[in-house]
Amino acid sequence: MLKYKDNLFGKDSLSVMIGNVSIPFFCSYFLQDTFVAKDDNTARELAEVHYEIWDTLEDMIIKDKFDKLELIMPRGTAKTTVCDFALSVYLHAYKKSIYTLVCGKTEQDAVEFIAQTRQAFEENPYIIEAFGELINTKENTVNKLELELDNPNGKTKIQAISSSTSMRGKKYNGARPSCIIADDYQSKSDCITQEAREKKYLTWVEDSEFAGDKAVYRQGKKIKSGTKFIILGTILHSDCFMSRLLKNKEYKHKVRRICNFDVDKYFHEGLWEEFRKVYFNNKLQDSVSEAKEFYFQHEQEMQYETIWQDKYDCLEEAISYYNNPSSWKQEMMNDASKLGEKWFTSIKTLPYKSEEGKDSIIGHKVEKMMLTVDPASTSTVRSDSFAFVVGSVSNNGFKYVHKGELIKYDARTQFDDYLAHIIELLKTYKEIIAVFIEKNTFNGSDANQLEKLIEEDSELSGRDIQIINESQRKNKDDKIASCVSAVNNGAVIFNEEDEDFIEEVKSFCGQDFSLHDDAPDCLSEFYNRIDLIKKIEPLRFFNNLKIKY
Repeated sequence: MLKYKDNLFGKDSLSVMIGNVSIPFFCSYFLQDTFVAKDDNTARELAEVHYEIWDTLEDMIIKDKFDKLELIMPRGTAKTTVCDFALSVYLHAYKKSIYTLVCGKTEQDAVEFIAQTRQAFEENPYIIEAFGELINTKENTVNKLELELDNPNGKTKIQAISSSTSMRGKKYNGARPSCIIADDYQSKSDCITQEAREKKYLTWVEDSEFAGDKAVYRQGKKIKSGTKFIILGTILHSDCFMSRLLKNKEYKHKVRRICNFDVDKYFHEGLWEEFRKVYFNNKLQDSVSEAKEFYFQHEQEMQYETIWQDKYDCLEEAISYYNNPSSWKQEMMNDASKLGEKWFTSIKTLPYKSEEGKDSIIGHKVEKMMLTVDPASTSTVRSDSFAFVVGSVSNNGFKYVHKGELIKYDARTQFDDYLAHIIELLKTYKEIIAVFIEKNTFNGSDANQLEKLIEEDSELSGRDIQIINESQRKNKDDKIASCVSAVNNGAVIFNEEDEDFIEEVKSFCGQDFSLHDDAPDCLSEFYNRIDLIKKIEPLRFFNNLKIKY
């Protein structure tokens, strides 16, 4: 080591030599502004899992122990930065890869990745001091998806593509990719149906088969490594691309979760169960603030260990779990085992009328009330129903379903009956200020006719009723998921008389596993829209106003 005593950090220095054989050292020194917390940056203290990833990459790239790696991590663990970014810079600083191909979920993800990598080679003083200026600026100003480097031993290239772009046949100077990284290669749309899940997996298997090179052996000795494949992501379905890849024995697999305990049990016992009861207590004026105050009073006792203590806040993660357990467990625990099970496990109901005949479902003042309507296009036994929800939000923030109905109408012959029922609901519930009608079935003709009927009706024409008519564009599962936790925790209260409507909500298991979704779909439309409706207060005139001059 004596020859390095006067050259610790420059070109051909000791640091360059150590970085060549140690990916953790390379990242900790040459990429220190990204990975090392200092007074002049916002980097977080790395967790054990990040060094574990670098050790695994070192076994794969430097020691050549295996060619294919699947890395399943929770959302937010910086896997893109720790793996994609760091590894790409390392591979091309040392020219260990002639051509690296990175597959992002979207083209925008690909553009951002190239921009971050370019910045490291152009602006990082530790990289420039040790490896020189590797980017030919003039040749790299046009294509935002490619980065060509002038390594002293020859040119290399980093290219980023979206997951919808095929990897097949891609070459650089006659060479196929030395390393292929797929980051969040699947999206939710790739998991909705069995056909979509099958297509995503087969596309990867077939493309990867022809995108890389096999290892080359001569007289039993490996003289060239095969293409390295690295797939990063989270579990989105029990049979999604990442889940199926777990069964592929060609890959080395690493699965990590945000915490290593039974979250369903932990968050429903002890202090956390007390927190949950306060958080979803509809009798409190501000249940969220009171629940957080309870947490801060018991903060030390309510701490739990996570995969990255400097990143994940115990309170924020618990609230995310309570608000959408299924989604949180998929993204943070890589657990899709509950898919296909009923989403709505607990529904709070109240008698609608008290003994005095008053509306007793409401424990607080009604702030806003609306009607949501989801028309069906067919009328067979297995077809959907017309769904109606009369709902309100009270001054304590809780929501109430005054009426939830499912009615079989023939869309072709009972159009007038369908509109007459809306008019009947408007007259029954006089506080309704808005009507939302899904546009997909009648393409706006029902909304137009309803507006005319309201204008012609002596009782309704004097009310300011807003009519909203929009097409269904969002994924239904995503939309319905937004209200699941609120319903399960009693933040949405139902009329106990609406048994058919409630039963269909309770039986929902996701689009792929449910015969009907009209009730939960219409319910979620109310749940999400009521907060956006603006109530127009009537003008008030004061006759006794005295003006002084």
